[in-house]
Amino acid sequence: MTATKPRPGWQSERLRERRQSLGWTLEAAGDQLQQIGHRHGLRIEVDLEGLWGHETGTVYPGPHHRRAYCLMYGASEPDLGFRLPLPREITTEPTAATPVPDSATAQVTTEEAEHTLNRGLDRITDASHDANSTAGDGLKDRVVAAWRSRTLSDDPNKPVLVLVGGYAGSGKTEFARFLSSLTGWAILDKDSITRRLTERLLESMGGDRHDRHTDLYIDHVRRVEYKCLMDTADDNVDCGVSSILIAPFTLELNDEAWLSRLTNRCRAKGVDVAAIWVRCDVESMREYIEFRDAPRDAWKLSHWEQYTAGLNTQTSPPGVHLTIDNRLGAAISIADQTREALRKILA
Repeated sequence: MTATKPRPGWQSERLRERRQSLGWTLEAAGDQLQQIGHRHGLRIEVDLEGLWGHETGTVYPGPHHRRAYCLMYGASEPDLGFRLPLPREITTEPTAATPVPDSATAQVTTEEAEHTLNRGLDRITDASHDANSTAGDGLKDRVVAAWRSRTLSDDPNKPVLVLVGGYAGSGKTEFARFLSSLTGWAILDKDSITRRLTERLLESMGGDRHDRHTDLYIDHVRRVEYKCLMDTADDNVDCGVSSILIAPFTLELNDEAWLSRLTNRCRAKGVDVAAIWVRCDVESMREYIEFRDAPRDAWKLSHWEQYTAGLNTQTSPPGVHLTIDNRLGAAISIADQTREALRKILA
């Protein structure tokens, strides 16, 4: 749970009203929330005192609790009174969050599912920050095609290498997992691949194993991490396997020459390259960084103003094909609901 402080747009009574409109007791809502958390791999603790605190305004729900509530009630965070809506965000009634097929035929069901997926992808992207909106639209089409191929066992698509970048706590890992769950494309996470080696390397050089900010890390370790990630990706490229790479890519996506070299190298092997940037606001990034409580983030949190002074949260890097607008966690919430809607439609 997150300590209570002023939250623009927070109306805790909406959560209680939503529960009561369904005729649920607090215990029944807790049981449902627990099931949803387990199904979606969300880290939540369900106790009646905490749930009552959410509904009475004494405890603001943490990021995974909010995601679980949105899934349980089929509503967005603004709908449930957690925050104000973003300028581009469309709030929906709960009945609109999970479309139901018009008939039981496979064709109609598939079309409805595709419509749901397309609508979800459109709602979480912000074309105003993309260097090439046509390429971004093409990537969304390929996600839908890969989902269709995976679901209906059609012919496979041309392989693609997707880079998902963003600052710490922006939601890039969650969004990459959403893409992978739709497409079946393999995930390669820089932290998972290199973290243990990075920690040992820093210690062997006399540094702090959790350092991610000093010259020692930036000049001597960071480039090795990215080299390991890209070498691993190259193995999949050589085999024609579509992959999703997760890393900040803060320097790489701002280096058009680097992205051009990667694109040309992959294109020569019949693999396309697409770059995604997950945009997020500073406060939401801090909330998630605090929530995940990783030792490597200790310096960021203790030097927050210094750290955030170097972040550009207003625009995307120049080579990005698709910008995901995850300010206030909106995109991840929509992704959750889109995935749940697909599950129900195809059940």
